[in-house]
Amino acid sequence: MFDKLEDLVARLEELQNLLSDPAVVSDQDKFRRLMKEQSELAPIVDKYNEYKAAKQTIEDSLIMLDEESDEELRELAKEELNSAKEELEACENALKILLLPKDPNDDKNVIVEIRAGAGGDEAALFAAELYRMYVHYAEGRRWKCELASVEEIGIGGMKSVTFMVTGQGAYSVLKYESGVHRVQRVPETESGGRIHTSTASVAVLPEAEEIDEIDIPEKDYRIDVMRASGNGGQCVNTTDSAVRLTHYPTGIVVYSQTEKSQLQNKAKAFALLRAKLLDLEMQKRHDEEADLRKSQVGTGDRSEKIRTYNFPQGRVTDHRIGLTLYKLDKIMNGEIQEIIDACIAADQAAKLSKMQEQS
Repeated sequence: MFDKLEDLVARLEELQNLLSDPAVVSDQDKFRRLMKEQSELAPIVDKYNEYKAAKQTIEDSLIMLDEESDEELRELAKEELNSAKEELEACENALKILLLPKDPNDDKNVIVEIRAGAGGDEAALFAAELYRMYVHYAEGRRWKCELASVEEIGIGGMKSVTFMVTGQGAYSVLKYESGVHRVQRVPETESGGRIHTSTASVAVLPEAEEIDEIDIPEKDYRIDVMRASGNGGQCVNTTDSAVRLTHYPTGIVVYSQTEKSQLQNKAKAFALLRAKLLDLEMQKRHDEEADLRKSQVGTGDRSEKIRTYNFPQGRVTDHRIGLTLYKLDKIMNGEIQEIIDACIAADQAAKLSKMQEQS
């Protein structure tokens, strides 16, 4: 591990020199690529420097304890030694996590699809609440949300909704939301006061970029244009601006209706299609790497029931990590960071354990 860290220190120094070279600065693509690499390496090198500083403090404290006879100074040296040992252990654990293989999609924007599952109208109402939960969460992080398509029902629910989230590292945190979400509550339409269980599925797809080489030949798709449909408001247009894109090889159909311009809806539809094709490729790789998939916390299987929202008890339980929180109102208002942080920690712990087994 330490040989690799020394290589990273040398590489960061090389990057800093390159980024001050006028020839590199004038090449915007290369400059952006090197800046991205620098931003990824800097936290690792900073933590390694902290590790080395703690190690030096331990050595200095041991020398002082060996040479010093003054009891007060010896006590001071012992305190510094204990503190430095704790710091060294914390730095070593942090470095192990920082050096874990990184998901190449983590820095990407995402496309989120929410679909009502079992439960009829109640499932559609829950899907709409999940949509608002994610929008509030994204707004809290100052990320941008753009609606791509929505199929509404008259009582405020959504049979399906697709939206884009633009923000640094959006996929790195929202990927843990993929799966089946279950709600347990008494529906407003239920006169007998019985608790019903309904579900909604969430799919989080990384946005496909040019470097992903998602090629879509013209012969492989069909574009249909039509008027947007809906229950009124901004989703209903009076021109043929909505776009439906059909991909023949996979049978994928995407629909974009929220923009007034046909060109804008077409661009969104192609972005959705590229993301879905990239996701298919990722799922294929996950299936081929079954062991890796098992070590991840709910980022591979869309049919997995990941979370239950129990309204009578004000309880939210994430089944993958055994976490239960009694703050349902806050969570439905977008305060889901505690759950995401716990998923990330569990995922990292599983990967570290896997690496230790292999070493």
